[in-house]
Amino acid sequence: MKILICHHHRFELWCAPAWLRDRLARDFPKIDFVYLPSYDLLSGQISDADVLIGWSIRPDQFAAARKLKWIHSPAAAVHQLMFPELIKSEVVVTNSGDVHGPVVAEHAIALLLALAKRIPQAMQYQRKREWAQEILWQEQPRPREVAGTTVMVIGMGSIGREFASRARALGMKVVAVRENPQKGPGSADAVYGPEQLDSVIPEADYILLCTPVTPATTGLMNRTRLGRMKPDAYLINVGRGPLVDEAALIEVLKDHKIAGAALDVFTEEPLPKDSPFWDMESVLITPHTAAVTDRLWQRHYQLIGENLRRFLEGKPLLNLIDKRRGY
Repeated sequence: MKILICHHHRFELWCAPAWLRDRLARDFPKIDFVYLPSYDLLSGQISDADVLIGWSIRPDQFAAARKLKWIHSPAAAVHQLMFPELIKSEVVVTNSGDVHGPVVAEHAIALLLALAKRIPQAMQYQRKREWAQEILWQEQPRPREVAGTTVMVIGMGSIGREFASRARALGMKVVAVRENPQKGPGSADAVYGPEQLDSVIPEADYILLCTPVTPATTGLMNRTRLGRMKPDAYLINVGRGPLVDEAALIEVLKDHKIAGAALDVFTEEPLPKDSPFWDMESVLITPHTAAVTDRLWQRHYQLIGENLRRFLEGKPLLNLIDKRRGY
């Protein structure tokens, strides 16, 4: 059996480290692990691979993968793999949602607290050496406590579940919006279906986006839905940039129709230097670092190793993707 590890990105942490191959080879000595530090040799190596550990493959490369049975993506999002040929095939796809979920949920909680306590504004006054106690109180929206407020979580995958439990521990009311509300609220207080989204938005003090990108969720927070938010509500996006109509969000923020936004992801990354988001005092930007942790690849290693054991034993894989739904 041949397992091809090809997971490359301009950001060093996202790249699969060479030790991953060495450790897996030690654990599974009968398997041939091939590690590629870039995509240059992928086309030549994919033809006889049984498994690909990587987050992208072109349709022409997939067509040449005659033996491929399983693709494991070290990313949570797999929309880049959802092209027709792969969807129709018998190749199974797994993702790393459970690797990223707790870490991204922590980041989302940090963003929410920073918005509520107006930490970015306090930092701005710190740089000016200005004691802004009175100013921060007089500015709108004022600093607030999160206990007793309502956060709407759109998407109840690993991130949403982990976030909801943490938010409830802070005394927040959590309402979830998920595609299949019959699955129940999970760690949230209440659950709604997508068709109820518009009616629930006005209840939320915070809206967290952590749902996968699909045709149905692209542009989910459009001009109309942004317009249904409370004037003092915040939008937090740790999912993917395309979930938000960014032009509409910029307009809403400029017109002070909502309190602000915390954005970890954008439609174009890196965020262009001429983006209006950079200069908006009501926007907190983190550069797609919600999943960053020094334990990242150790967590990946544990999931990959467990799933590989299951694969060899013919058992169900963890984090299996429904290719028809795209998540």
